[in-house]
Amino acid sequence: MSLREEVLAANLALPGHGLVVLTSGNASGIDRERGLVAIKPSGVAYDVMTAEDLVIVDLDGNVVEGEHRPSTDTPTHVALYRAFDEIGGIVHTHSTWATSWAQAQREIPVLGTTHADFSAHPVPITRPLSEAEVDAEYEAATGEVIIEAVGEAGPLEVPAVLVRGHAPFCWAASPAKAVEAAVTLEQVAQLAAVTEQLEPGVAGLDELLLSKHHGRKHGPQAYYGQSR
Repeated sequence: MSLREEVLAANLALPGHGLVVLTSGNASGIDRERGLVAIKPSGVAYDVMTAEDLVIVDLDGNVVEGEHRPSTDTPTHVALYRAFDEIGGIVHTHSTWATSWAQAQREIPVLGTTHADFSAHPVPITRPLSEAEVDAEYEAATGEVIIEAVGEAGPLEVPAVLVRGHAPFCWAASPAKAVEAAVTLEQVAQLAAVTEQLEPGVAGLDELLLSKHHGRKHGPQAYYGQSR
């Protein structure tokens, strides 16, 4: 499957999972050897989008191929690709539950094993952008605060970040896996919100269970799923 086909499939999966409405959100993928990124065109509806509609940009965000303007979030995507060599796909949504946490300006705490399977860390919230950052290169600055929020843990340990007042960005080794991260994040966000409604101030997941569940799916001792 070509990069365009991979990225098209990832974009088309977003409305199917209920993660976007109308033309919001976007998915991208990168060809590391060529240093090129395929990304959704700005404002094009998912139900009419084709592989040819996708825009190819370099890691500075310059258009290399395509007749459309790339997503307005392109500077954020390329900033993440430049910073994180480990990732091969990025998904940005405005999904209801994850976006609600972003609008509440709160990180998502690790309250249960569903979250631990996804990440051993809370889903972080970015710091506020300064007036200068918003006025100058807003989308690029968004990428920088996401990178800051990931911190030393790295993008494989922190597979998603909430942009304060905005919405989530997720990533993984491929566009398809980035979609899976976005789907899982939405479930984690919903479970955490409902849990806090049922038990305000609930304690985080016990460290023993957190470590066990995360280790079953991640790292050298992982044993979840099939070996082939």
